[in-house]
Amino acid sequence: MSIFQRDHYTSEATQFIEQLKAQKPGLEQAQRDGRALLWDKQVNRDVQQDLQAGRVAQKPYVYQTNA
Repeated sequence: MSIFQRDHYTSEATQFIEQLKAQKPGLEQAQRDGRALLWDKQVNRDVQQDLQAGRVAQKPYVYQTNA
């Protein structure tokens, strides 16, 4: 036995996640599907440039009235 070897340790958080994955086998795939809805998208650079060019500058004091 090596002097650097430790007993097998898993934190409570890791145990909870492993237990959750065991109870719900489709959880990881559902997470990937949810990520694909919002983040894994191809960006159309031309449309993005048009949107940036059409943006109107906001006034410095939006809540100020001219009274």
